[in-house]
Amino acid sequence: MKKSEAGTDKEEQKKKIRARYKGVDKDELEFIPAKPKHKLFEETGVKRVCAYCRVSTDDPKQTSSYELQKNHYEDLIKDHPGWELVDIFADEGISGTSLEHRERFNEMVKQCKVGAIDLIVTKSVSRFARNIVDCIKIVRELGNLTPPVGVFFEAEHIYTLEGTSEMILAVLSATAQEESRTKSEIMNISIEQRFSRGIFLLTKLLGFRKDENGNLVVNEDEADTVRLCFFLFLAGYSTTDVASILTELKRPRMHGKTKWDSSTVLGILRNEKHCGDVLARKTFTPSYLNHKPKKNRQDRNQYRQRNHHEAIVPREVFIAAGKMIDSHRHMRANCPLPLLQVIESGFLQGYVPVNLGWTGFGAEEFLQASSLFPREESPELHSNNPHSGFQITRIQMFSTRHSPALRISAKAFIFSAACMKKFCDIEYVEVLFHAVLKKIAVRPTSPNNPAAVRWGKKVDEHWKPCRKGAGAFAVPLYEIMSWDTACSYRICASYYREGNCHLLLFDLTEAECHHDKKESAINDSVPSSWSESFGPDAIAVHHMKKTDAAIYANGRRIEQAAVLAPNGNDISQEELNEYLVTAENIMEKMRE
Repeated sequence: MKKSEAGTDKEEQKKKIRARYKGVDKDELEFIPAKPKHKLFEETGVKRVCAYCRVSTDDPKQTSSYELQKNHYEDLIKDHPGWELVDIFADEGISGTSLEHRERFNEMVKQCKVGAIDLIVTKSVSRFARNIVDCIKIVRELGNLTPPVGVFFEAEHIYTLEGTSEMILAVLSATAQEESRTKSEIMNISIEQRFSRGIFLLTKLLGFRKDENGNLVVNEDEADTVRLCFFLFLAGYSTTDVASILTELKRPRMHGKTKWDSSTVLGILRNEKHCGDVLARKTFTPSYLNHKPKKNRQDRNQYRQRNHHEAIVPREVFIAAGKMIDSHRHMRANCPLPLLQVIESGFLQGYVPVNLGWTGFGAEEFLQASSLFPREESPELHSNNPHSGFQITRIQMFSTRHSPALRISAKAFIFSAACMKKFCDIEYVEVLFHAVLKKIAVRPTSPNNPAAVRWGKKVDEHWKPCRKGAGAFAVPLYEIMSWDTACSYRICASYYREGNCHLLLFDLTEAECHHDKKESAINDSVPSSWSESFGPDAIAVHHMKKTDAAIYANGRRIEQAAVLAPNGNDISQEELNEYLVTAENIMEKMRE
């Protein structure tokens, strides 16, 4: 198409559009006018009206404001022609930044949705909602009902069913929300200044009363309930067991109720005030809009004052209870407080019995305990020894399918069926760890041993290994060994027997590494150091055997019992026994 023809076509289109938009003769149109918009205070028809009022705190000083608002709206609705008072909905001591806990407000909205209310009257936008999203959302919901429900904000003189109201309402809601944010920041600064000067907010607490100066003073009758919680828990009773005992004894809780539950007991065991300390800001509120508290994991500054007031239980009791609570996912039922013990002599000198589910002992504590009783070494062998220059080939170089072995991951221990065959139908064993030698020993034990491990079960006359959760012990073990938590480690065992005593010994430095993630490109299962030798030096192995032989010759056997590690426990066994006796005396006194 030529340029001239294209230009002519466009002009024709423009002429047609202009002709169309000249319209028709007005005489040919019938005009139907819209209903006039109702003016709120000029309407004479019947309206079912409610009022909403709110005060943000439960302070008695604000009761006057609360009552004045109610009285005002009762008079306002009563005096207006055609208005019928449905109800006055009022929330007292509730923040306006969230609708979650405003029960009366939510009830009012429900009444609107079922058609029981035509109009809501309230003092101001900030009384209605301090959250811009909530405010606009609710107003739109009410306006879209059939028939629509309007909201009249008295202070701003805004009626939401008028066309221009939403823009003004959005601005005012944003202002109210920003005011709440500013108040929240000022409050947080004030709290920080108080805490940094040791001025704490002390609430009422079971076991204490406040004196005339607001200081915490022990209430002896209630304190016995607190002591009972701690002492029974350390004796091996679960929080559910403790709750049942307190319910049976009809001991009153904080607000007078006598029915106890596990969470209430747990709250007592977790509260540091019972040992005389105060820890400020255990929780914080990230958002001023929803007010949902969050556990403070060093997200905000915390302040602790030790010996702030008289204690109900010793600090070591509180610490021990905390360790037991932290281990509750791993601990066996009715397992008492584990104590750090160590074998002081014999073949297993320096070995520490391990509770696989106890998180109370860390890498440093295991290392210190194993260092308390160093093994007696035999004289060094001379370099002209006939074994000089030779190596002992590692057992892993051969087929180890039927060898006794242990697989360790960051979550579990799994013994091979060959381990159980070596022990001749023994179901329960004790695991011992030497953190300095980096070895694990396994020997038979009684099922009554709190640290006993049921390492397998017999099915059709065949031993089937049990996967034993060891997530607690794996933490210090992996730290001491510098192992990768994404890997598991397989260790073959050396077997020892003396009469009816059995022992499996696992050298952790000779562990095969297996990456647990299938998608990983890591295929090597042996330590890189193994490429440099066939095995350990023959002289060293022979020296170790000579040392072991010397220990056997002195009559120090593998069944040697462990003793309490000096300075390795917060609480001694004698103290535990005393606490249990005290608990029994307290219960006897309560029954009387």
